Amino acid sequence: MAQQRELDKLGNQLDWNLLRTFMVIVQEGSITAAANRLFLTQPAVSLALKRLEARLGRELVERGQGRFRVTEAGETIYREVVDIYGTISRFGILVREIHEEISGHVRIFMTSRIQTVLLDRVLTEFHARYPKVTFRIDVIPSTDIHIALQQKIGTLGICLMREPIPGLRSEVLIHQTYHLYCGRGHRFYGSEGLDVADLRKEDFVSFTTDQIDGTLSPLAVFRAREGFGGRIVGASANLEEVRRMIVCGLGLGPLPEHIAARDVADGELWELPPYEGVAPVDVHLIWNPQSKFNRAEIAFREMLLAEIRDLPVDRRLPT
Repeated sequence: MAQQRELDKLGNQLDWNLLRTFMVIVQEGSITAAANRLFLTQPAVSLALKRLEARLGRELVERGQGRFRVTEAGETIYREVVDIYGTISRFGILVREIHEEISGHVRIFMTSRIQTVLLDRVLTEFHARYPKVTFRIDVIPSTDIHIALQQKIGTLGICLMREPIPGLRSEVLIHQTYHLYCGRGHRFYGSEGLDVADLRKEDFVSFTTDQIDGTLSPLAVFRAREGFGGRIVGASANLEEVRRMIVCGLGLGPLPEHIAARDVADGELWELPPYEGVAPVDVHLIWNPQSKFNRAEIAFREMLLAEIRDLPVDRRLPT
């Protein structure tokens, strides 16, 4: 009986903010990174973790000089908190579903500058068929999309994916190939007969995920393999901003071929070797099958997947 009273007390008095802070700590892998994401001070986040551990009577994270490891108890609590967070974040949608039937809200997370006739076609046809359905499209980095869908926030993600993500399902939406370009102000603009070796010491503009462990790791592998040693003078998670820096002459850099085609035709960009392309990088459609979807979300996802099955991948890019 005393144990039951203690459990009831824990359920009634446990602060949800402590659980949410702990969830972010685990996702970010450090107290400092969690504090930055939550816009809190590091001591405040560390104190929240200590309070939660004291309330539960268990150590959740082993931490010390250069050490950060989530304990078995911490892993168990984390899994439960993620499920709770996903359910709470979708309360509004679940309530609306009672009244809206096929009308409803579809939220899509998308990385920057995705161009595909497949998505455009589905949006057009779906709106014509279900005009009461509303949409929200948030443009955020691919890694943030992965986290949002693991937390059961949103309907679908359209993003880069280096490897399968636990708990999520995916389909390849488009194949794209990255090429190197420079802007009008670059010394190689208009140059013919260049070789990759000519580029190795040039300043470079790229994506913040152009790292060996990032979603654009093929670009990092290319630079390492070819011995590129120039400075990284500009970086962004947003494709449009990477394009801007290349066009403005900060350095040469990679862009998807179909995205850069118009700028090349307009004389804003000049293509550089290797002319067969630097790296293929697929864009994926991802979703969490454990999420509770309303009818609008289910209908939109099924229409999009049907179009993926029917339209060959080589016909999904704009011409």
